Amino acid sequence: MAKRDPNVTAALTIYCQPGARQTRLAGLHGGLPKIQLAAPPVDSAANEALIAFVAERCGVPRSCVRIVRGHTSRTKRLAIDGLDNAGALQAMQAS
Repeated sequence: MAKRDPNVTAALTIYCQPGARQTRLAGLHGGLPKIQLAAPPVDSAANEALIAFVAERCGVPRSCVRIVRGHTSRTKRLAIDGLDNAGALQAMQAS
C-alpha cells in the first residue's frame, strides 16, 4: 500500500464489468485495469461497489474516492485523494 499524502489526488481510468460472480481485479482490458463487480448496474449499486473496492485496495476511506467521469459507462475516470498516480496504479495491480 502506498503512503497517503493529503495534498495529492490520483487520476485513474478503469474498466468495470458489473454483474460478475464476484468483485475482483481481472487483469487489463484495453490497457486499463479491469474490475469485475458483483453488484448489478442498477440504482448506482455498481458505482458504490466500485468506490468501496477501490478505496479498500488503495487503503483510503471511501470518501476519498469519487467518480469524475463515466457514471453510466463501463469506462470510468476516478479521483483518489491522498494517493499519487503511481500509488493508485500500484494498488490496482493484480496480486
